[in-house]
Amino acid sequence: MSTALDDTPAAGRVDVHHHFTAPAWLDWAEERGVADREKLPWWTRWDLDTALEVMDKTGIGTAVMTVAMLGRLRERAERQESARVALRAAADVVERHPARFRFFTPVFLDDLELSSWSLTYGLDELGAVGVSTRTSMDGVYLGDPSHDRLLRELDERHAVVSTHPMEVPAGKPGSGNAGLPGMPPFVCDFLVDTTRAAVNLIRNGTLDRYPNLTFILPHGGGFLPYIADRLDLFGGHLTPPIEPGRVRDYLHRFYYDTAGPMSPSATPTLLAAVDPSRILFGTDWPPTPGHVIADVTAPALDADPALSDDQLRAINRENALRLLPALAG
Repeated sequence: MSTALDDTPAAGRVDVHHHFTAPAWLDWAEERGVADREKLPWWTRWDLDTALEVMDKTGIGTAVMTVAMLGRLRERAERQESARVALRAAADVVERHPARFRFFTPVFLDDLELSSWSLTYGLDELGAVGVSTRTSMDGVYLGDPSHDRLLRELDERHAVVSTHPMEVPAGKPGSGNAGLPGMPPFVCDFLVDTTRAAVNLIRNGTLDRYPNLTFILPHGGGFLPYIADRLDLFGGHLTPPIEPGRVRDYLHRFYYDTAGPMSPSATPTLLAAVDPSRILFGTDWPPTPGHVIADVTAPALDADPALSDDQLRAINRENALRLLPALAG
């Protein structure tokens, strides 16, 4: 592939935040009455040609797909079959375009047995480069003691864990209040959910107990860089309390993607909290439309006055290749 971006710091970007809803999975889900593609969000209509078009316009050499499966399946066998169909479809995309796509295999915070199966099938058999997980499930946040078995297994594999937020429960129990009326969850809730998960990992000492794990926090870490000093100052009031210095330690152990937060007002805060070597390029496509990425977010990153050309090259590609060396193969 050759683009007009070949000689710029944007050349060969690696996108670590690319949502993949497989057309084959939609077919499977519709056949079983699990989902109706016409009632699902528009961004679930992933197609290869559009993905490659967006990537080429923005200089993305490789996209690492987060495999999506919508619908609330309850039976273990059906959930496993759902994941098998989606993962096989992701692997097929990689087989056809090995230089352009890789994928994360999902783990499930509410089903550790299914997670173990996904690790074996996705990582060992299909060649996933890491794992993906929600930041919370039914109000239980990543890093909860109930996740220790999963985290131990991931630690043994030296796993890179890409996280993604959920809508934040709000209001009194039974009130039916899902949050601020008219406010889509991606505007604010997702950032709060990411922040809560990061704080939970910090206060539970997750990276001290499982030092081989690496977590990618989406959207620039949510509000974590902004509230780091506040969290450090008042960490003793949490249960369990956060020991002095742990917040700053963890800030430099997480990775952060650029999906949405990078701007002349936001970038300095992120850079003041973390080393640029921990920042990765991410688009959040297709929930973030291709024209927004091509015309707004990617150019804003490229023109950000807080970043040097060397820092941009690292954010766009080099940091990801260091973290996920299989991408260079």
